[in-house]
Amino acid sequence: MLQELSIRHFAIIDALELSFEKGLTVLTGETGAGKSIIIDALQLLTGGRGSGEFVRHGEKKAEIEGMFTLHDHHPCFDVCREFGIEAEEGAVILRREISAAGKSVCRVNGKMVTLAILREIGARLLDIHGQHEHQELMNAGSHLRLLDDFGGLPIKQAKEQYKEIYNRYDQLHTEIRRLSENEQNLAHRLDLIQFQFNEIEKAELKRGEEEKLESERQQLANFEKLFAALSEAYSTLSGEGKALDWLGLSVNGLEAAAGINKEFKPLHDAAANSFYVLEDTVRDLSSALDTLEFNPARLNEIESRLNEINQLKRKYGATIDDILQYEEKIAQEMDQLTHRETHISRLQKELAEVEAALTLEGKKLSKLRRASAKQLEEAIHRELKELYMEKTVFHVHFHSESGQFKKEGMDQVEFYMTTNPGEPLKPLVKIASGGEMSRVMLAMKTIFSKHQGVTSIIFDEVDTGVSGRVAQAIGEKIYKIAVHSQVLCISHLPQVAAMADTHLYIQKSHDSKRTNTIVTPLNDEEKAAEIGRMISGVEMTDLTKKHAKELLALSAKIKHSAV
Repeated sequence: MLQELSIRHFAIIDALELSFEKGLTVLTGETGAGKSIIIDALQLLTGGRGSGEFVRHGEKKAEIEGMFTLHDHHPCFDVCREFGIEAEEGAVILRREISAAGKSVCRVNGKMVTLAILREIGARLLDIHGQHEHQELMNAGSHLRLLDDFGGLPIKQAKEQYKEIYNRYDQLHTEIRRLSENEQNLAHRLDLIQFQFNEIEKAELKRGEEEKLESERQQLANFEKLFAALSEAYSTLSGEGKALDWLGLSVNGLEAAAGINKEFKPLHDAAANSFYVLEDTVRDLSSALDTLEFNPARLNEIESRLNEINQLKRKYGATIDDILQYEEKIAQEMDQLTHRETHISRLQKELAEVEAALTLEGKKLSKLRRASAKQLEEAIHRELKELYMEKTVFHVHFHSESGQFKKEGMDQVEFYMTTNPGEPLKPLVKIASGGEMSRVMLAMKTIFSKHQGVTSIIFDEVDTGVSGRVAQAIGEKIYKIAVHSQVLCISHLPQVAAMADTHLYIQKSHDSKRTNTIVTPLNDEEKAAEIGRMISGVEMTDLTKKHAKELLALSAKIKHSAV
């Protein structure tokens, strides 16, 4: 859920800190008080388009920040991990800054991100539904996914099985298409990789060779320093009156002491061990000095070989291992191109087998979808009936073509509807707008909000154009959605406001010739007064107060029965 929202220097808002609760939060107030400005801020926070016009006059930038608390397996965390964003303790914090010049800075959990990434994460946190903004429900491209979400685990499992086979099907198609390209292009490709293969093969590269050559070059290039250092070490340790000689005298003295008192034997043993180790070291140093020689010709050979390796690295890979892997890859490709017809025949045979398996899985998936579509149609009709649209017909239309395999299956799905008896079904995106559209959208949201996993749903005056019993039905429907998702709703209808778990009143204030927006949480008495104002307008009568309290009491009963 959206838990905290901070807005600074945004439009007529100077500074606003809001805390939100679970369930249904209704925002009311006079027209122009700033209700929709808060929604605008949330749209920008989740990746909406911004401009310098949003920055409060006289300020350098607008700042919007929101904290969302999520359950451990929320899909938003997968997106965060995909983009390397740390997300711990079940919370995600979004931040958006817009300068007066129109420049935008986006952050998720403190990490700077692009607007596209912010938008992708925001889409899993907020679903803003306005009077003219129906988002994915009005996007035919998302209807198949919504149907699959509604279908639940059986469709999910069938899709996974289908996709596993589809991935192999796609690979085979790509291979056959590549091997069936223009013969002249393939001949050019074969000539190129043959040349590359010969060049790599001629070099006779060995794994680990470069590291050994670098070490040897380092030694030869610093021969004088190395020889001087080893000579100094040897002369310091070996010879009369040097370290090894003095250590031998110490061992002899400790041996005599241990003969007198056994307590000194550990000291003698330690010194003797050190003497033998140092003696071995002197012997090794002597051997190293004897074998050490400066060979300018060898240094030139090494330089030439390393240069050859670097030339190959520039062409074929960052390391010798990469180059050898590339050699293996083009060797396989050479074999495929040389014996192209044989490979195409083998791949086509496998493709036919995969197509048969994919058709079976595709039909299985399609059957599950069609069964789920019937259930969805029935559920939508029930919801529409409760919204006094019992004559509306909703239909899940399938565009299926045999043998047309796509990543999501063999089906294309679009929601169709007619709101008037006798009229033909039309795509959902083409049906009437206004109060009728608001009810259709609410019916669908009631169904899909249980399956979409969106943290918060925002309704921005979706109840425009309705009244009376329809308004009451819309209020109940919005509350029903709030049982499964946090809902924020801007409304002018008292029937909707009466259903609120939290009621926020928005008003303008004027201070030092500046206008500002203030948000006030209402207690029970204040809530009744505000609903009364919504019923009667400016003048508040005893009868209006009575009607407001009756409406609140009725709403309390409805809410209690809905739990």
